[in-house]
Order: sequence, then structure tokens, then C-alpha cells
Amino acid sequence: MPGRIWKFRPFEETLVADLERDCRVAPVVAHLLASRGLRDPKSCREFLDNRLTGLHDPALLPGCDAAARRLLVAIERREKIAVYGDYDADGMTATAMLVGVLKRLQADVIFHVPNRLDDGYGLNRDAIDLLAERGCRLIVTVDCGVSAIDQAQHAARLGLDLIVTDHHELASELPPAVAIVHPRLPGHDYPCGDLCGAGVAFKLVWRLIQLAGGSESGARVHEKYRDFLFRALALASVGTIADVVPLVGENRVLVAHGLLALRAAPPLGLRQLMTLAKLADRPALSSEDVAFMLAPRLNAAGRLGQAPLGVELLLTESDERAEQLARYIDELNGNRDSLERSILKGAHEQIKLRFDPEQVPAFVLADRGWHAGVIGVVAGRLAEKYHRPVVMISLDANGSKPGIGSARAGGKLDLHAALHECAAHLVSYGGHQAAAGMRIDEQEVEAFRERFCEVAEARLSALDRTPELDIDAETPLVHLTVGAVEEIERLAPFGQGNPRPILCTRRVELAEPPRRIGGGERHLAIRLKQHQSQIRGVAFGKGEWADEIAAVDGPLDVAYRPVINEFAGRRSAEIHLVDWRPAER
Repeated sequence: MPGRIWKFRPFEETLVADLERDCRVAPVVAHLLASRGLRDPKSCREFLDNRLTGLHDPALLPGCDAAARRLLVAIERREKIAVYGDYDADGMTATAMLVGVLKRLQADVIFHVPNRLDDGYGLNRDAIDLLAERGCRLIVTVDCGVSAIDQAQHAARLGLDLIVTDHHELASELPPAVAIVHPRLPGHDYPCGDLCGAGVAFKLVWRLIQLAGGSESGARVHEKYRDFLFRALALASVGTIADVVPLVGENRVLVAHGLLALRAAPPLGLRQLMTLAKLADRPALSSEDVAFMLAPRLNAAGRLGQAPLGVELLLTESDERAEQLARYIDELNGNRDSLERSILKGAHEQIKLRFDPEQVPAFVLADRGWHAGVIGVVAGRLAEKYHRPVVMISLDANGSKPGIGSARAGGKLDLHAALHECAAHLVSYGGHQAAAGMRIDEQEVEAFRERFCEVAEARLSALDRTPELDIDAETPLVHLTVGAVEEIERLAPFGQGNPRPILCTRRVELAEPPRRIGGGERHLAIRLKQHQSQIRGVAFGKGEWADEIAAVDGPLDVAYRPVINEFAGRRSAEIHLVDWRPAER
């Protein structure tokens, strides 16, 4: 049975009543607006309207103007340009945007994406040497490069100019470059510091189009470039959602309008991928559609070492090639899913045989058969399940090379700081608070496990390892009408920083026995009633709850996300069950 601590967000009754009256919204929407820190009618209306004018002029982004002008010089001089991307969905969409606009401007441009398994993340010397041999005079990084000091110096020694566009954490030293485009560059105060790599690339694309069309300032775009910028906005929304940056401020505007562009005029390859994901006929797309259906398919290409094909999919203008690539990438996603299930099963077996989940502060798991491109996803699933840090290590087949590790925090541990304390046992490591990667020699795994668990034990209390559930508001089932949920949908797009609201209803009963559904009976289907009201619900990946709920003698308290379900032309309010417990008496 679930064991999360339910925490109800505090609210001011007077403020909620004022917003309900002044903004003419339902009480639950007023409550949700207040819980998001919106305290006056003007800011609430701006949040709900979410106009495209909320995007900032790209000339304001640090380094963007200098980068755009250097690229225009390269185009004029016919210098060969290399766009150096990253292998995840954020990097792929950013790469495709920048290559696409440079081709549109008649540039001599190629792209390079490192192999996740062989090359690792970011700039590397071998690739720089290869690009120099191919005649490139200018390298533009997307979604990487801001910490690549040695590599940038190597490029300079070869006579290559470098433009860095990135959004990752800044080190104490910046790489030598003709321009660094970064939303948090020291000495600047850009309004949205949480742009992802695709968001930064979109701003550079926009600025290039402005200057190429003769606009030095303002948001004007020449008519001949508007369709391209519209399609770039669609790609930027996919990258922003996939990279799980906060969907607030400019990111929220970008995603909201990018989803409209993605529905109206997706790039050819994405349209094919959307067809395979059964999204092409949806009347509207949500951030969850991208997060759970499109982004995993693109990321699968990167995880399995095929990221260049993902970029080609986003760039191709051939119907035949788009269909071919989309089908192959969809197959890769199926392979990734099979690998993930296999690794997850093996990880659960290790935990069962070697650890007491109630006692250990963290899990460090290792095996030779695990695919290094997939272990991060599995680590995330385990960290979410057990609410504690998880490190998954893929050991080299013959032990001659360091193992590759991926870690997820699963709670309040600062992973980067914890790995720093374990550095003596690691070949290398990097990352941030919630996710990190490492390389480790096989003979160091046991010592690393012991030290990592010591650090986690010291930094995490028992309460820190108990998951919490933040609940926005309590409401009876009778209030969950299509109209009310549609009003809640005005707070979309939902994601990091602007999560889909979690509501609670107390003392509901089963209208019928709960059922397991889906492949492998992995999911739960449930119908609940309260007085004269009934509602259907599902819980994805929680099929085991069916027997546990059926065994409860009495009513339930349920926590859930309200959604609109569209089927056969009919719209109904439903819930996605997040947690439950026997009703408090």
C-alpha cells in the first residue's frame, strides 16, 4: 500500500475569493493560481492568456547578437560551419534548428553529434580534429560546450573559431570563444535563466532571421522567414519539454505556442513520428503527449547510439526518408523499452537478494549485461519507487575498461556533492543535484558503494527518505465536471515548475471492482463514486494496486490529477490516480 506523506498546500481564503471574483474563474482555479504565487488579477490574466508577446527579443540573450553576426560573416565568406550538438532530444532539436536556418541562409554547413556510448558528452578533441580535416573554419556548439576549456583551446590552436550555445552550469572559467550564448552568463540579467539548449538555439535562429531580414531590433521577422520560424518554434517546444526545464515565464510561452505549431505544421519527420505514436489526429497536443510519446522516441535514438539519425529525421524534406527514419527510430524505442524492462527486472532481483530496502540509505547496483544508454532511465524509476538515491553501473564486458554509471537522486540528496565526496573511487564524474554520471573501475565498485552509502546516510534523515505528496486542493467528485477540468487546463502547459495540479477527494467508494489493464496488466483501471457522482480513473504502472484497493474495508481518500479524456468524439472528465489510502475516520 502507498506510504507517502500528504502535504496540503497552504492558502489564503481571502486571496482565493478575491481572485475568483476579479478573474471570473472557478474556485479551484483561483486556488491553483494563488498556489503558483500569482496574487493579483493582472498577473493571473497574463498567466492564463499566455500570449506570444511574452517571448523576449533574442537580442537580449547574452552573446546572441555577437554569435548571429559572426555566423552571417561566415555565410558571406563561404566558410564551412559545423554545428556540434548533443545526443538527447534537447540537443537533436537544437541541432536541427540551427542547421536548418543556416541551410535556409545558403550556408556551407554540416553537423556532428557524438556517440553517447563511445564519445561521451560534449566536445571532444578527436571530433574537433575531424571537423578541421573536413575544412570547417567555425564550430557552433548547441546544448554543450560551456565547460569545455581544454577542447576550446585545442580548437583555437587549430585555427578554428568557436561559438558556444549552452544552458548548463557555468564553471569558474569560460572557454575561449568568439561568442558564448548562455542565459545566465555573468554580468547579464536575462529574464529567463532556465532556457534549455533548444530554447537558446531558437533565440539564435530568431536573431539570425532578424538580421538576415534587415531588422536590427524588435521582434519583426521578414515574411519569407516566418514559416521557418514557426516550425523552429515547434522543435523548440519539443526540446524544452524533453529537457524538463521549468515551464514558467518564457519557457511556458514557448511551449504553449510551440505545441500549436507542432499540431499545425510539424517538420516532416516529426509528423511521421507523431503518426506512429498515434498523435497525428489529436485535435490538440499537450506537453504530456510530447514528454511521454515523442521525446522518448527521440531519446531512444541517442541512448542507442543513433542520434545523428534523429537529427536527420528532423531535417529531411523527403517523404520516403522521413517515413523510413521514423519507423527505424520507433523500432529503436521498442528496443529501448525491452532493454529497460530487462535491466529493471535484474535490478529488482539484486535489491531483493542483497539489500533491505527499508534499511539502506542508497542503492549502488552493477552488472555486465546492462546497456549503458538505458541505465539512467532505470535508475530514475528505482529512485522514484524507493525514494532514495540509486546508482546503476554498466560494467565492461571483459573488465578492461571503466564501467559507466548513472545516478538519480530520488529525493533530497545533492548527487554532485555526494559524488565529490566519493571522488577517490571514481575515474571521473559530472552532473548536477538530481542526476549525474560517472566512470568507475570495476575493482572500486564495492568501496564506492560503501562510501556512497555513508554519505547518503549522513546527509539524509529517515524523513528525507519518506516520499511526500504535495496536494493543491481538496474537492468533491461532483465538482469534477468537463467545464471545471477545462478551466484547470488553462494553466497548461504543465511540467517542471508548473505541474499538473494534484487534487484530493476524501471518503470515496468503489463503484465496481478495480481491474488490471494493459500489456502485462501493468496499469490500474478504477471507477469511484461519492454520493450520486461517479468518475473513471487510471493509474499507469500501478496494476498491483488493484488487489490492495479491493482488500480495503471501507471508503478511500484519493489523490489524483484531473484530465479530459476524448474518445469517439466525446469528452469526459477523468482522473489519473496518484496515491490513495484508507479514509481517515
